[in-house]
Amino acid sequence: MSSRAYCLLPLIAALAFAQDPAATARKAVDLMLGGKYTDIEPMLTDALKKDLSAANLAKLGEQLKSYGAVENIGDAQASKSGPNTIVVVPVKFATRNLNARFIVNSSGLLSLFVLQPGPMDWQRPAYSKPDTFSERDVTIGDDQWKLPGTLTVPKGAGPFPAVVLVHGIGPNDRDETTGASKMFKDLAEGLGSRGIVVLRYEKRTKQYGPRTAAIKNFTVAEETVDDAAKAAAFLRTQKETDPAKVFVLGHGLGGYVAPRVADEDGKLAGLIILAGNVRPLEDIVMDQLLWVGAQQSAVDQAKAVQARVKKLEHGDEDSPAIMGQPPTYWLDLRGYNAPEKAKSLGIGMLVLQGERDYQVSMKDFELWKSGLAGVKNASFKSYPSLNHVFIAGEGKSLPAEYTKPGHVAPEVIEDIAAYVKK
Repeated sequence: MSSRAYCLLPLIAALAFAQDPAATARKAVDLMLGGKYTDIEPMLTDALKKDLSAANLAKLGEQLKSYGAVENIGDAQASKSGPNTIVVVPVKFATRNLNARFIVNSSGLLSLFVLQPGPMDWQRPAYSKPDTFSERDVTIGDDQWKLPGTLTVPKGAGPFPAVVLVHGIGPNDRDETTGASKMFKDLAEGLGSRGIVVLRYEKRTKQYGPRTAAIKNFTVAEETVDDAAKAAAFLRTQKETDPAKVFVLGHGLGGYVAPRVADEDGKLAGLIILAGNVRPLEDIVMDQLLWVGAQQSAVDQAKAVQARVKKLEHGDEDSPAIMGQPPTYWLDLRGYNAPEKAKSLGIGMLVLQGERDYQVSMKDFELWKSGLAGVKNASFKSYPSLNHVFIAGEGKSLPAEYTKPGHVAPEVIEDIAAYVKK
């Protein structure tokens, strides 16, 4: 090999990483775990370097050491988002699991590098009575977007009332896994133990990430609404279900668009909204950053993103993606008022909110109450100790709380069951 060819090897290696975002992310993980923090800095965009200096990375590295030995690094999972690639690398430590989440830009640089709680072993809550229900695998839809799901069915003589669980924001699995919790699995087994059929399924953006990212005019309809309406229709075909008593339960984003699901379906008995936002998503994100005390550079970046969303107009559909979503996504939600849409449906509604929730706050709960004022079949309840996934805690709720195992509070299960069976 000539000296010229030898000198080209580092350049070839760098180009290979630029062309393979998964390899770039995995390299960053290896460097992080190896304590080579200064080697990570050249892999970051200038904006990210302001937050993740070698010194800050070293502090993060010390925290990782407290989790014990690294037992396994899983395969990188990559999905396209406009010109960028989102990559998640699962890392199993002796005492906990983490997901290293990256955004790799078109130049092969990291514009996002965060560590999030990974899945943990789920322990059945006391309110789940597995001898009172059974579960079976089902498929929602029969087209290119068909989704695997789980149907929880009470034992005994039906037909039973039924609930479809609709995910919050992000590419969620059927259990709505968030760190150490599985909110939808808790709800399914808790309600299934109380004589209610429950359907949960993989979200389209989880099951078909790269394919959904390629949809040019992607909106919340393709992300959430259409599949939830299909799921409700599917429930009515099941022999154990009372077709006149099918409800949709939406969490977070799922609660926000639940009125749109009901409008598309046209036959729902009612809506159950858990921590559903009313304010626009870009405003919710800003509140979250301020609550957790994000660095000023992150807040400034979020303000710029917020302004970009607000300025979008019809005709901007070919503009660059914002927060990983095309302009069509944001324009589709422009002017959408969830309580106003819900008020026009003429069906019952139960709105529940954790008072310690910082992701969707009490501001939104109060907007549901004022927006549905005078609607006789709408009821509301908030819980002082519960967070965004309706798990009890104390003090100020922060992201670290999600790393602790917990379950949906028993009173939430009981309140939902009472409403559905009323």
